[in-house]
Amino acid sequence: MKAITIHLPWATLIALGEKRFETRSWSTKYRVPIAIHAAKKVDKDICLQEPFRSVLDLHGYTADNLPTGAIVATCRLNDCLPITFPGGDEIIAYGGETGHKWIRIDGHERLYGWFEPGRYGWEMAEVKRIDPVPAKGQQGLWNWGGERDARRT
Repeated sequence: MKAITIHLPWATLIALGEKRFETRSWSTKYRVPIAIHAAKKVDKDICLQEPFRSVLDLHGYTADNLPTGAIVATCRLNDCLPITFPGGDEIIAYGGETGHKWIRIDGHERLYGWFEPGRYGWEMAEVKRIDPVPAKGQQGLWNWGGERDARRT
């Protein structure tokens, strides 16, 4: 199974189902299952800002008890959409497999990613939070051999 390392609190927000898109400067054609790896780096300042603080608190987390250095979820990488701005303050992800998919990014989701033209929104679907499985992360997509461990939780 492929995995992607994401800094905290963003990895946890995906695992909790609060963050639907991971934004990256690069696209991928990879689809199907992907493991979400929580990096060892925690942005403690952002964890104290709203809405991050309230959402984490709702699930019993603070900057000091987030799982680090571990796989925290599995999901399906559903699509990879170029980010565009059609006008005004709207943020739209457009394109995808068919080239005809439009998604409006708003609410908290808008604050959870770096949505700028030229970047990509990786759409995560069917997220399954798992008990943290220790793993050493890497940059880019990498192979995680612990799928059996994830299925047991």
